[in-house]
Amino acid sequence: MSEKSFDNYHLSDEIKRALSVLKYETPTEVQCQVLPLAMENKDLVVKSQTGSGKTASFGIPICEMIEWEEKKPQALILTPTRELAVQVREDITNIGRFKRIKAMAVYGKEPFAKQKEELKQKTHVVAGTPGRVMDHIERGTLELDRVKYLIIDEADEMLNMGFIDEVEAIIDELPLNRVTMVFSATLPKDVENLCHKYMKNPINIVIASTGVTTDTIEHSLIEVKEEEKISLLKDVMVVENPDSCLIFCRTKEHVDTVFTEMEASNYSCERLHGGLEQVDRFAVMDGFKMGNFRYLVATDVAARGIDIDNVTLVINYDVPMEKESYVHRTGRTGRAGNKGKAITFATPYEGKFIKAIEKYIGFEIPTKEAPNQQEVTAGKAAFEEKISGRRVVRNNKTARINKDITKLHFSGGKKKKIRAVDFVGTIAKIPGVTAADIGIITIQDNLSYVDILNGKGSLVLQAMENATIKGKKLKVSKAIK
Repeated sequence: MSEKSFDNYHLSDEIKRALSVLKYETPTEVQCQVLPLAMENKDLVVKSQTGSGKTASFGIPICEMIEWEEKKPQALILTPTRELAVQVREDITNIGRFKRIKAMAVYGKEPFAKQKEELKQKTHVVAGTPGRVMDHIERGTLELDRVKYLIIDEADEMLNMGFIDEVEAIIDELPLNRVTMVFSATLPKDVENLCHKYMKNPINIVIASTGVTTDTIEHSLIEVKEEEKISLLKDVMVVENPDSCLIFCRTKEHVDTVFTEMEASNYSCERLHGGLEQVDRFAVMDGFKMGNFRYLVATDVAARGIDIDNVTLVINYDVPMEKESYVHRTGRTGRAGNKGKAITFATPYEGKFIKAIEKYIGFEIPTKEAPNQQEVTAGKAAFEEKISGRRVVRNNKTARINKDITKLHFSGGKKKKIRAVDFVGTIAKIPGVTAADIGIITIQDNLSYVDILNGKGSLVLQAMENATIKGKKLKVSKAIK
């Protein structure tokens, strides 16, 4: 297979169409290796870094093989963090958009009742954190007897965070004739043990670490005293003048300090750490994706599950304590074929951490001088011009796939005995509209949502204002969200 292309995998037209809108043009290394085996229902253990395209490597086959008619979940994806669960849900929804795949995320710190309600509807894929998934299983709100695919994502991190018992308890509840795939950036002993215990002759796939090579990311190190870091950060910002930038700190206190300093200097920035309420964390992530601000100051919690195509610069304000974190942090830039830079600030006492990182990534990080006053002065005008403008996001996958989709809100649901087929039957009769223009349908007790695809929302909205569904006149409007 000299020419890499998604056409080689016998995918359905709906999936191919979504991949084309999402601009997934050529499969990445991990996708080339995982896709054909996953389509043959093989158990897989995949060692691959974040940012290598692994969500799509399991997302595409799952969306392809799911039976749309089945109401109960057919795939369960376990992730270590809530952010990653939400990111995976978004990716699966995007890939399965034209096949009308319904994916949902379950995680703690969000009302249980809301998730329970959503799980009562047709749900094809559930992505979630182990604690909350276990919670749903114990309370009987998540049915597992139809699960054919179990994905354990970021398995090393999952075990690092002490989720091993929950993960095993969940696996024990699943059907035995399922397919299991484990994805991990590193393969420590306990991940291997887990695989041997629960998998059937798994095939091992090791993707060479490309995330830290110098091909797409330019790595460098600046030596600095702790008390001079803030002024160094401001100088680097002016000279580098990034379109968007992630600044990683070791603790939430450091995040707060850096954020406060930057905000005081009118930088367009936000912060992200575990001490924030979950809704705020999601709002910050979404805002960064949409380009509402340019700089995000964060702890390592954000290094997993951020999938933003155009982060041009990553700054390690603090050297990460764990060598793996260096890979996860810097892997947030240089994604999707773009070039990126990773600059690490190192104090005189951090030599041993740097040595450990260099040994782990297999090359020495070149040291460079801090920007001098001339460079800072020379960059000032361009920097100030950019800081006053809004960041342009050229490549927001979800926005692209949702561009021609309108969500309609109908004022009736289960209590009026309305089912999805009733909507399809009525809407597909509108001149110029076919069943292929109808996306995900969500029916609740007293209201329903219907996604209309292909830019035909206003046409359907107009026609439905006077039509009845199952003999009932329902109010219809564009959904707010």
